[in-house]
Parts: sequence; C-alpha cells; structure tokens
Amino acid sequence: VQLQASGGGLVQAGGSLRLSCAVSGRTFSRGYMAWFRQAPGKEREFVATIRWSDDSTYYTDSVKGRFTISRDNAKNTVYLQMNSLKPEDTAVYYCAARVDYRLATTVTSYDYWGQGTQVTVSS
Repeated sequence: VQLQASGGGLVQAGGSLRLSCAVSGRTFSRGYMAWFRQAPGKEREFVATIRWSDDSTYYTDSVKGRFTISRDNAKNTVYLQMNSLKPEDTAVYYCAARVDYRLATTVTSYDYWGQGTQVTVSS
C-alpha cells in the first residue's frame, strides 16, 4: 500500500488549503483514512478521520468547523479541506490508513503512512 500526500504550501492566516492523499496498492472496504500533523518539536497528533464504509467523520476539537475530511472513491483519494487557517496549524501533515473497523486516533493504530506535506501558515 502506498499513500501519496500533496497540496501543502505557504498561506496567510485566514486562508485555505486542500490536501490530497492518493491511495494505491489496495482498496479499503472498511477501516479508516486519517490525517495527522506534526509541528516542530512536538509529537504527531491526530487531526481527522473518515470511515471508508459510510463516510463517517471525526475531528480533533481544534479543527472542528474549519477542516473537512472527505474522499473520492473513483480516484481512491482522501482530501483535507482546511479553511480559516491559523499559525498554530503549521505542521507537516501526514495521511494514514487503518485496516481495522474501529475508530482510532492514535499514531500506533494506523497501519500505513504517507510521506507528509508541509503546511505553513504565516501571521
């Protein structure tokens, strides 16, 4: 399984970016896709997840109302639309895949990882 993340960049506070994660190598009929992020000097943290079977979503509190995770079955791609970006959203963003059907938000619960894409929000 390969996950290819893209879409990061430099944006001013209040701006928007859309990250993409292309999945190849297998299809997931159940389980989850997720986005995590890691800021300099900090641990990798959960951002959002979407369940393959029914598009059910779950977000960390700090991004609720600003970020939206979605997927395109035909393209086998997951997106993270990020609006109203803040400087504290600056991080490397990683997409991840989980085979198990149970919701999880920890790094160790995810089986496959993409390479990360840098998001920098200037004040």
